[in-house]
Amino acid sequence: MKEQTIIDQTAHPVTVARIAHDLRQLGIRPGDTVLVHSSLSSLGWVCGGAQAAIQGLMQAVGVGAHTGEHTEGTLVMPAQSGDWSDPAKWENPPIPGKWIDIIYKEMPAYEPALTPTRGMGRIAEMFRTWPGTRRSGHPQVSFCANGKHAERIVADHPLTPQFGMASPLGKLYHERAKVLLMGARFDTCTSLHLAEALVPNMPVMKMGTAMLENGQRVWKWFTDFAYDSEDFANIGAAFEREGTVICGKVGNADCKLFDIAAAVDFAVKWLGEHRLKQENGAWA
Repeated sequence: MKEQTIIDQTAHPVTVARIAHDLRQLGIRPGDTVLVHSSLSSLGWVCGGAQAAIQGLMQAVGVGAHTGEHTEGTLVMPAQSGDWSDPAKWENPPIPGKWIDIIYKEMPAYEPALTPTRGMGRIAEMFRTWPGTRRSGHPQVSFCANGKHAERIVADHPLTPQFGMASPLGKLYHERAKVLLMGARFDTCTSLHLAEALVPNMPVMKMGTAMLENGQRVWKWFTDFAYDSEDFANIGAAFEREGTVICGKVGNADCKLFDIAAAVDFAVKWLGEHRLKQENGAWA
């Protein structure tokens, strides 16, 4: 969205204090652990852009605005790096076939401090580099965290299953963390992938990435579930009808706040009833 359009749609500048206030009105409290999916442009014209958005989020959960020290809560964001995947499967856009072997050999290894996010938005990308932020070690679907429980949440992120109970999502599930969709939709709700990892008979697929192994850059092949977010919007709509999703505004953004464990438990049941059909043990 063009900045002039955003300005025209904003009655008053959206400030750090306004963001923190609106988040508390929505139901976020100091001491909360919150997984945030965000869209900066949806907030309206923000005085300070992504920096202000992060500072407002930190104030709401009680995280030190500069170092993450002396904190009550924890802020978490996805930091996925889709470029660190099998180039043979790239579609948006695809690449010439003759490039693929070169990428297998030359793609730099994933490094938490260096590797950029892809498609996560300006807030998540700035949060990745924020003082005190810690990033998990998965080369494709890492998470970043800042605050009281940051180190524990991002530690020991297994290569596979990347969204399982040992992943940051599983730790957030056990902690009964909150999920905030701040101008984002359920089809971007990464936590629902945890439900996919928990249902029986999920299909699997071969994946690949460039990573460090024993200090050396390698192209690593592995097998994981064939995660698919195509029906997440339907899951979210059904979950919202259950009445456990808090809806409100932060700035101009339509927001949803809910318990991650409740959402995942609901999604496991929904997937079993709607996506998963037992036909001779096959996924249909």
